[in-house]
Amino acid sequence: MSEKHSILGGKVHVYKRPGSPVWQCSTYLAGKNRRVSTKESSLSKAKEVAEDWYLELRGKNNRGEIKDEPTFKQAAEQFEREYNVMTDGQRNQQYVNDHYARLRNHLNPFFGSKGISEVTTGLVQEYRIHRMGNTASGKSPSRSTMHHEIITLRHVLKTAHRHGWIDTVPDVSAPYRGNTKVTHRAWFSHDEYKSLYEATRKNAREAKGKPWHHAAEQLHDKILFMANTGLRPDEANGLQYRDVEIVEDDATGETILEIEVRGKRGVGYCKSTTGAVRPFERMVKRNQPEPTDRLFPADHKKKFNQILDQLKLKFDREGNRRTLYSLRHSYICFRLLEGADIYQIAKNCRTSVEMIEKHYAVHLKNSLDAAAINVRKSR
Repeated sequence: MSEKHSILGGKVHVYKRPGSPVWQCSTYLAGKNRRVSTKESSLSKAKEVAEDWYLELRGKNNRGEIKDEPTFKQAAEQFEREYNVMTDGQRNQQYVNDHYARLRNHLNPFFGSKGISEVTTGLVQEYRIHRMGNTASGKSPSRSTMHHEIITLRHVLKTAHRHGWIDTVPDVSAPYRGNTKVTHRAWFSHDEYKSLYEATRKNAREAKGKPWHHAAEQLHDKILFMANTGLRPDEANGLQYRDVEIVEDDATGETILEIEVRGKRGVGYCKSTTGAVRPFERMVKRNQPEPTDRLFPADHKKKFNQILDQLKLKFDREGNRRTLYSLRHSYICFRLLEGADIYQIAKNCRTSVEMIEKHYAVHLKNSLDAAAINVRKSR
């Protein structure tokens, strides 16, 4: 039988579980039995910890801080338990981990102790103000960062709603915002892309015999590979040699790459243009890889940005910043300019027709049919 002591007139009990060296304490407060470990093996110290714990708990209850309903933190924990299992591998693990990181770093510190019903539209707006005005770096989070945090918040609220902890999910959309301008994604025109790969080829040639020669060659091949496959940077960085196969395409009779892509939307497939084959063959010859080795173990961002700065290509004419992601945008635009079917491009790039029409096709003059526009009635 476990050893047990009472303190504070029987309001708090200090006891040991069989086989445990540390003391536990418990009390009944606000309609619930509450218990916690004192983490002390000394009875006298355990009683002191238990007394402090009870007095703090009673103070919270008097101030109305103890909730009978689940807290936001409990709803967040329930979401974490469910999300990875319910998506069943349909989401990239990094995408899942990003949700958990937002909860840990930002959402739980602000909402965690609140009852789930207290997370109202007004409190969410207070959270936005809090995030925009309290940053360690002095720089406000980007619109995209805030957008993803609100997505994670909405997931938690929907979890609470499914379990019947709240009647409705509050509106968490940003107020006071008009329709945002649809801007095209920064990409390289054919001439700009040619300048880029000629510069990286020159950089690799000039690095011959130097310690960074291998990295320079890898960067050059990465640019050619990405611009001819349309992979996202995170997809390219996670790609292993066993995911890529050189094949003869039955439909075109050309030699291309068939790629098994693991990205933010799970596993998808991609067929490259012929321009991706030679860079891949060079990487195989250069690296003598094992099947599980990654094609691009380094991200090459620093050198890539240096070359863009040298070429004055870091920004497009609208001021949009170019990154490695711009090579994916260039691939999509090149295919559209060549007259490729937009549905097939969307499938090959693991995105939607809507996204391509919104961010790419609307900005390309070749997508407009002059014969259909310049119609004249016969007189």
